[in-house]
Amino acid sequence: MKVDLSDLNAFLAVARAGGFRDGARVSGSSASGLSEAVRRLEAQLGVRLLNRTTRSVVLTEAGEGLLARLGPALTEVEAALDVVNGFRDRPAGVLRLNVSVSAARLVLPRIVPPFLAAYPDVRLEVMTDESFVDVLAAGCDAGIRYDDRLEQDMIAVPIGPRVQRYAAAASPAYLARRGRPLHPRDLLDHACLRGRFPSGTMTSWEFEKGDEVVKVEPTGPLIVRVGGATDLAVDAAIAGCGIVYLFEDWLRPHLDRGALEPILEPWWQSFSGPFLYYPGRRLVPTPLRAFVDFIKASAEPS
Repeated sequence: MKVDLSDLNAFLAVARAGGFRDGARVSGSSASGLSEAVRRLEAQLGVRLLNRTTRSVVLTEAGEGLLARLGPALTEVEAALDVVNGFRDRPAGVLRLNVSVSAARLVLPRIVPPFLAAYPDVRLEVMTDESFVDVLAAGCDAGIRYDDRLEQDMIAVPIGPRVQRYAAAASPAYLARRGRPLHPRDLLDHACLRGRFPSGTMTSWEFEKGDEVVKVEPTGPLIVRVGGATDLAVDAAIAGCGIVYLFEDWLRPHLDRGALEPILEPWWQSFSGPFLYYPGRRLVPTPLRAFVDFIKASAEPS
C-alpha cells in the first residue's frame, strides 16, 4: 500500500497537537488542509484514526497504534534525507531538542546564540518537558537531562557546567521573623516552598556535609509544578513566604543582590551537570551533528 508521506505528516501534526487548528499553527499548514489529508489517509487505510467532535479531536485505538510507530519512523526518514545536507557548504535543517526547564534556563542561553551565529542555516526548536521523554516519539532529535533521568541505550554528551549545587535560601525579612535554620532538620519547623514533578512525585530536599547526608520532607504554604511554576516559588521566597530549595545558579542573581540569603550553605549538595542525549543510530541528522561538535568544542572545564 502506497501512502503519501505528507498525509502521514499531517496526521502526526494533528495527533501531537491534539487538534486541527493547533496542528496547523505548529506545522504551518491550514486546518482544512490537515483535515483533508487525514480524511484521505483514513480512506486509504480503511480505518478511522481520529474521533472528531466540535470541541475535541481524540485518537482512536488504531490512531494511537499508528502514532506510537509513526513518530520514530518519520524521524528516521528525516534523518536519512538530512544526509544530503552533508554535501552542502554549511549544515542546514531543523534541530529539535526536548529539554528540562532548568536546562533551557541555565544551560542553553550560553550555547544557543553562538551556535545559531555559527550555523545560520540551522533552525532550532526547543521544547521543555519535566517528564521522562522518548525523544524520538516526541518528534525530537535529542534531549537534555541529568544522568539519573537519561533514557537507556543513548549516546550522552556532557553539556553545560559539569558540577552544580542545590541551594536553600530565604528573604532577610523571613529570617528576621522566623530565625535561621542551623541544621537541615530545623527545616521541619519552617515554612518551605516545595515542588512537584508532573508524575506527582515531590522534589526531595537532600543535604550533605562530609560523610553525613540528611534528607528532609518539610511542609509549607506553597507547592508548585516543577518547571513552569518554579519562578513562582522563587518570587514567594523573595516576598518572605518561606524557604526555597533550588539550583544554585537559578537563585544566584537573587543571592547576589541580597533579595535572598543563603541558608545551610555548608550543607549544599553537589551533583553532576546535564547531558545532551540522542539515539545511537547510524544516521545522525546534520544539524544535530553540528550541535554535538559545537558543544564538544566549547565544553566547560570539569
